[in-house]
Amino acid sequence: MGTDRSVRTGPFVVPAIDEIPGGRLLELPGRGRTYVVDIPGPADAPTLILLHGTACTAMLNWFPALDTLAEHYRIVLFDQRWHGRGIRSERFRLDDCADDVVAVADALGVDRFVCVGYSLGGVVSLLTAHRHPDRVAGLVLCATPYRFQEKWRERAFHRGFAAMSNTLGDYPYQRAGRLAGALPELPAALVPGQLRRWAMGEFRSTSGWAMTPILAEIGTFDATEWLSSLRVPTAVVITTKDKAIPVYRQIEMAASIPGTSIHPVAAGHTACAFAADRFVPVLDEACAAVAARL
Repeated sequence: MGTDRSVRTGPFVVPAIDEIPGGRLLELPGRGRTYVVDIPGPADAPTLILLHGTACTAMLNWFPALDTLAEHYRIVLFDQRWHGRGIRSERFRLDDCADDVVAVADALGVDRFVCVGYSLGGVVSLLTAHRHPDRVAGLVLCATPYRFQEKWRERAFHRGFAAMSNTLGDYPYQRAGRLAGALPELPAALVPGQLRRWAMGEFRSTSGWAMTPILAEIGTFDATEWLSSLRVPTAVVITTKDKAIPVYRQIEMAASIPGTSIHPVAAGHTACAFAADRFVPVLDEACAAVAARL
């Protein structure tokens, strides 16, 4: 994999990558199968499990950071439920997503790991640490909220999706299932010089129909009651120009988890890809801060 230059697209700086590491479909007993990429890293290195955001895939969220992180860590990333080639379940539940993380670790023979989550992936990371404290060694939370429904506009947004999801019933899952069933078994390889085409293919592998029940479920998340009980090394990457996740809420979350280090990046909610030149060094710093405390 190579990242020796960047391309500016309007206000965005995107790394010009000409190779993407391949993965495989991994069967998780009793749960289903998902697409997993496992990059070994140095011998005896800590393991990072990277968890992507909503309407994304694992590779689309994290591809700019893989070269940098793989210098120091074993990297595992996978498509979450109803995203890309992730598990297709009867319902999308955040608790199931958290348990999927441990199931992937079990299948790969990983005992303890650091969850590195972005937005939805950060929510899943928090839940994994809460539900499986014996497995999660640390947390790196990027552009992550600890709750959603606080302001009246947020309540209206998420309750609207909940009402729509209840009205539509199984239909979004049926439509999303048709797209998932029509996908090639494995993602297409990146053709050098065709990063945009590859990225659009990854983006389109997640059905828009799946977003209604997913957003309805995400809107119910609130870690207020147990956030301060987390006792693992934690770093929070705060996206200081974020219009989706209020900055003050990211700061509140960091302040609520004892001993958390804060790592600001002057970028918005799509920093992972569209401001990778700023985001990746800060992510690397945050991971190093957690690894130093393991």
